[in-house]
Amino acid sequence: MNDAGDAFAQAVARIGLPDQLRTPIGTFEFFDGVPLPDTTSRLYDGLDFLRGVEVFLNAVPGASLVAMRRGFRSVGIDGLSTLAYTDPRANSGSLFLTPNTETTYATMFLDLRDGPVVIEPPTESLCVVDDFWFRYVADMGIAGPDKGKGGKYLFLPPGYDGAEPDGYYVYRTPTFTNWAVFRALGGVEAIKQTRVYRLADAGNPPDMTFVNVADKKFNTVHANDFSFFEEVHELVQEEPAESLDPERAGQLAAIGIRHGSPFAPDERLRGILDTAAQTAAGISRALVYFPRDPDAFLTEGSSWKQAFVGGSYEFLHNHARLLDARTQFHYFATVITPAMAHAQVGAGSAYVYTAEDDQGRILDGGKHYRLTLPPDAPAKNFWSVDLYDTQTRSLLQTDNPYPSLMSLTGTVEPESDGSIVLWFGPTPPAGRDANWIRTVPDKSWFPVLRLYGPLQPWFDGAWQPGELVEVEPTRS
Repeated sequence: MNDAGDAFAQAVARIGLPDQLRTPIGTFEFFDGVPLPDTTSRLYDGLDFLRGVEVFLNAVPGASLVAMRRGFRSVGIDGLSTLAYTDPRANSGSLFLTPNTETTYATMFLDLRDGPVVIEPPTESLCVVDDFWFRYVADMGIAGPDKGKGGKYLFLPPGYDGAEPDGYYVYRTPTFTNWAVFRALGGVEAIKQTRVYRLADAGNPPDMTFVNVADKKFNTVHANDFSFFEEVHELVQEEPAESLDPERAGQLAAIGIRHGSPFAPDERLRGILDTAAQTAAGISRALVYFPRDPDAFLTEGSSWKQAFVGGSYEFLHNHARLLDARTQFHYFATVITPAMAHAQVGAGSAYVYTAEDDQGRILDGGKHYRLTLPPDAPAKNFWSVDLYDTQTRSLLQTDNPYPSLMSLTGTVEPESDGSIVLWFGPTPPAGRDANWIRTVPDKSWFPVLRLYGPLQPWFDGAWQPGELVEVEPTRS
């Protein structure tokens, strides 16, 4: 056969399929390129499975907020006049994705169906509004246009064509439901300066009700089984179809989640989607705990990971969406704002996490570990380390509702050279109780190191945390 004939034969081979095709989702049989009846059925099962996995990975942001709203509603937090807060701070009693135990939180959901809403945030605060698909809408307070001096923010619903009054910072949102989170440097009393009301009531705003949820037990974390898709369906039915990009909307439609239609999969599809959700949850955990993108790591050779890969709050790089980075962040964290993705010297916060020791072994709550923070941690305000449960991605539940250590308390004891050595394990090391956080045998965990007001040595890499080193337990 001449060269032209060889090339043609190779082309035919490339565009065809063998009679038996082995793949990660099964082995399929064909007759001269046509799938046999059993293979056709199983290929569609495989396609539904793949679509289910895609939906989970790409709709985690929305499901996360649906679950959060459901959790807050379960303890009576609903409506514009009710604001939840944590006094004195968040603890491990409830299930939240990686909250810190250092600051007072306040939060609520805004429903714009009955018209525009006004928020007056506290002065000297860090506040964010995200839409119901967990996309950034606005910063208020220090990172917002009021620069922490206070102001009035007006949020307009989809399709709003009314007048925009003067005297407001105005934002339009693509969804009727939006999530607002508040952090005030002045603590609880400052949080209680917050005012939220409808624009129609601006002349005589109703009083606010502030509810301390710190000691309530409830869940705000999305499901990892079939009910995940029901959470997403709830969102899709509530919001305008155009609030979601066509690509993700198409993925949802492919498994039967369409705006204005019921979601009623048959037994076959329901079983496939349940398996897809659990598989995708496994993939999400791989992305969180062992990401394969080199940019996810603090530095080459370090086990510490960064939550915002690429430094974009929209997870964009070179006109491409970083899909793995979006799933990685939303599977274990909350709040989308440029202020978190791009911390600035002396402002905001920077944070890293790891689920492995210096040998690459998964952290085991029955073992003992040492972490060294070099002298002069580059934090203008303070640093902290919180421990989390690898299953729930929520604060680790032990006998201490605040599984954390921070420099602000003044109780952490430094070494003679100024470094800080922290200890983790089921029992305290001899004479080191002040620098120890309890872990739980037969349970894994992961720490998050936060620097509040990160300084230049953090950004140029001159200061980095040590690795977690397994050590033998010591006795008093």
